[in-house]
Amino acid sequence: MSAVAANDAALAARWGLPDADALASGEAPPLRLGRENGRLVLAGDAKRYGKPLAVDFVEGKAAHRRRFGGGRGQLIARACGLGKGATPSVVDATAGLGRDAFVLATLGAEVLMVERVASIAALLEDGLARAMADPDTAEIAARLHLAHGDASRELADLVAQSSIAPQVVHLDPMFPHREKSALVKKEMRLFRELAGDDADAPRLLEAALDVATHRVVVKRPRKAPPIEGPAPRHVLEGKTSRYDLYVHRALSD
Repeated sequence: MSAVAANDAALAARWGLPDADALASGEAPPLRLGRENGRLVLAGDAKRYGKPLAVDFVEGKAAHRRRFGGGRGQLIARACGLGKGATPSVVDATAGLGRDAFVLATLGAEVLMVERVASIAALLEDGLARAMADPDTAEIAARLHLAHGDASRELADLVAQSSIAPQVVHLDPMFPHREKSALVKKEMRLFRELAGDDADAPRLLEAALDVATHRVVVKRPRKAPPIEGPAPRHVLEGKTSRYDLYVHRALSD
């Protein structure tokens, strides 16, 4: 059974989830997808999962980074080729809560977000709708596009069905995180229960290399080994993470 149930029948049907109201109490999954204070949230026991999870491109950390994030000097911008004035189209094949995709869209890139977990894709869809309705973020949100599917198996088809030319493919596969924040740990616990570890990361990298016309960018913890497969051509290191770059050709080509 899915770890998530939806709080109403329409939501359940839209995302292929069980309807919480139709389940007996003993069958109910530990997480529920439903509306709370005007937004879609994924919630469970607070002691285990922390606060309800939502995608918010308008307020909070997204707003702060939009205003003060460092522009094209940010590590992700440089890794994806935006640091030297180019504005490539990007496929974020492991979209998660869309944080990296939003940064790239803020800097002018058209971004296709691919998310395999139905409940997380539902949060992304809701966050995009609210961002489109807000004048401060509508222009940015218009550059974000969403596809629900498993990038390790369907990336070429998902890209073909979109309007995005995949010059750059960005990957951030799951890896054991060591942040000390209890909030982060609870959020990561939720993601791991829904998606599991990315044991298929080598296949995901292979799919990305087949699809990207110019480069594949892989985010890793700074001291983690590269994904099994071809060696990256370049590495950009930050304080806690790094980007492994697999380059087909220069973005100016």
